[in-house]
Amino acid sequence: MQAEMTHKERILAAIEHRTIDRIPIDYWGTPEATNKLMKELNVKEFTELVNVLDLDKIISVKPEYIGPESKNGIKIVDLLDLADPNLTDVFVFDYWGVKYKRVEYGNGSGFYYEICSRPIEKCKSISEIEENYIWPKTEWFDFSKIPEKCLEFSDYAIESGFISPFYMYNNIRGLEQSLIDLAVNEKVAHYIIEEICDFYYKYAKKIFEVSNDKVNISQLTDDFGTQKGLMISIDMFNKYFRERYIKHIKLVKSYNIKVFHHDDGSIMELIPELVEIGIDILNPIQWHLPGMDINRLKRDFGDNICFHGGVDNQKVLPFGNVSDVEREVISCIESLANDKTGYILAPCHNIQVNTPIENVLKMYETAKVYGKF
Repeated sequence: MQAEMTHKERILAAIEHRTIDRIPIDYWGTPEATNKLMKELNVKEFTELVNVLDLDKIISVKPEYIGPESKNGIKIVDLLDLADPNLTDVFVFDYWGVKYKRVEYGNGSGFYYEICSRPIEKCKSISEIEENYIWPKTEWFDFSKIPEKCLEFSDYAIESGFISPFYMYNNIRGLEQSLIDLAVNEKVAHYIIEEICDFYYKYAKKIFEVSNDKVNISQLTDDFGTQKGLMISIDMFNKYFRERYIKHIKLVKSYNIKVFHHDDGSIMELIPELVEIGIDILNPIQWHLPGMDINRLKRDFGDNICFHGGVDNQKVLPFGNVSDVEREVISCIESLANDKTGYILAPCHNIQVNTPIENVLKMYETAKVYGKF
């Protein structure tokens, strides 16, 4: 009989396709959904929620932003803090110079910060960007507390470091203009992508250097997919992103860290490229979308990558009943873990506040019953 594993052991074993005692279970949720779940379970801290649900939560740590505090009198925040429930400003900037407006939804039950202006959207040339824009600097971050944060969660797999060149290009330039650049403004596109990647490379390297080998996973994340297919061609991916991805993957793996790639949407055509260049974990596995056949995913790529996510967060979790959720979870386990490893169960994206609590609990309950080996 397989001995019970620790949370960290279970996650890392699944990623490495080793024997596991049960399917690891992770959690992604908006602050509002998380608070709703905590209230239902009568816990006051997120760490308590992790313990109560017995989650194999991948814990994210990051350096503290200590850069410029405001722009035009408006607060500047870390991009990764835009979901902080204590952030109530109507407008904020992130350190890339992107401006956001706080927008409520669901009759005030939740909020998102939506982009309302982009810093280099109207720039026509590289020289104009250089004259009017300041790229982020690693000096704007305090990395000194990374080791302490890692030790605080030593029983869990630690994720840190982040690169998202296409996503960030879209944020600072605008989706329409970034796609135009990729098609007809090659010099501008290469310049912007290189600047983004250069910052993220230095940022991640600094984290890895100070972490004392405590970081297990690092994100190389983008959103190339739509609900029906890819947003750009494979040729375009290879022209602008492939070699830069490879450079970053080499950095991550030089520190013996696993590469986590998040890519929403229908991306089947891109997956062979991602596998070839060395990603270790693929998220979120939206297998209900066209082309994302769940059995083919495991058959064609399951020997090389670990799948993370899978549980539908567009229809099943928010709008299905507990029987729908149970069937969804069983389908994910039977397909993505048909060899009893190589899968970490989680919602496809952040659980939303309109998701019934009973569906969330049923997801994890079913995973523990049907995912036990």
